[in-house]
Amino acid sequence: MTAADVTFADKAPVVGVPISMTSYDDVIESLTNRPKDRATVVAVCNVHSVMSARRDRRLHEAIAAAEIATPDGVPIVWGLRATVRKGQERVYGPELMRRAFVGDVGWKHYLYGSTPETLVALQGKLAEIAPNAEIVGLYSPPFREMSQEETTSAMADIRDSGADVVWVGLGMPKQELWMHAIRPELPGIALLGVGAGFDFLAGTKRQAPPWMQKAGLEWLFRLIQEPRRLWRRYVWNNPAYALLLGLQVIRHKLSRKG
Repeated sequence: MTAADVTFADKAPVVGVPISMTSYDDVIESLTNRPKDRATVVAVCNVHSVMSARRDRRLHEAIAAAEIATPDGVPIVWGLRATVRKGQERVYGPELMRRAFVGDVGWKHYLYGSTPETLVALQGKLAEIAPNAEIVGLYSPPFREMSQEETTSAMADIRDSGADVVWVGLGMPKQELWMHAIRPELPGIALLGVGAGFDFLAGTKRQAPPWMQKAGLEWLFRLIQEPRRLWRRYVWNNPAYALLLGLQVIRHKLSRKG
């Protein structure tokens, strides 16, 4: 199957960053029928993603070029609902990964990112929830820039593993830039950047309770957990996003009246 044979969900701008109007089932179906002549990239996008993309041209290009950019954060879902798609659902990276494993979609999985300890814990948890799932490789890259030799070796290992899907847990924006850069090396393979999903599914980090997620307060839960690392991100990004989204919604309503 070639790129011309596959269609992906349409995208709509949320504060200037194109986000896919998609669902869990649509993403899994699209990846099951992915093109074989090139890699398929899935970026999961929250407020941090889109606000960073507004400031970083390379990140914006990487997200825009991804075949799928899911509304991972609840405030991103609100943006789509307020402007183009009232029934838009959240497509949350950790939950997408869990569904792909539990649903036994027949993929061969490769886990790329995080620390060796987290990968081992993650592999164990996935074996518990999806005993029939096939994990064909694990790789924890160094926390420094990789040499060309290391990159070549890692790409060869992924290709030789026979993986259908590479789950990438490098964190934003590193994973988006990495997937965009290496996609020519991995034709026929799907690359999904799920960030902290590795830690959440492995149990090495706590997830916000469902009520906080539904209320769009996941950022507050994470801030309480890691205040020193995250406070700058949320103090700037959240108010700026709310302002920009408010302006977008106003323009949308005015254009409909006109």
